[in-house]
Amino acid sequence: MKFNSMTDKAIAAEIGGRIEQMRLERNLTQQQLADRVGLSRVSYRSLVAGQGKFINFIAVLRTLDQLALVEQFVPETTFSPMEQLKLKGKQRQRASGSREVKTEQDDEEADW
Repeated sequence: MKFNSMTDKAIAAEIGGRIEQMRLERNLTQQQLADRVGLSRVSYRSLVAGQGKFINFIAVLRTLDQLALVEQFVPETTFSPMEQLKLKGKQRQRASGSREVKTEQDDEEADW
């Protein structure tokens, strides 16, 4: 599946459909799964339609014994050893963003 060419809404619906398939493979009704998670059936239907809350998505994966999929979904990353040396053991709290380098040409283009 090519997620890059899909809208956010379409991706959410696709993930919801995959959760629905896992539920069916375990032979659970929507109500049974919703009860195990602590949701209403309407909230579960919203989730699989791609409109649910992320915390409910995690609860459903936990109930379906598929929580390991979260690691594949958003794998843990670490800084490179060189970046860790630059930080001197400190935990990075924010990003600085990209900085534009001003050139002589930029100075010439300024009208003021």
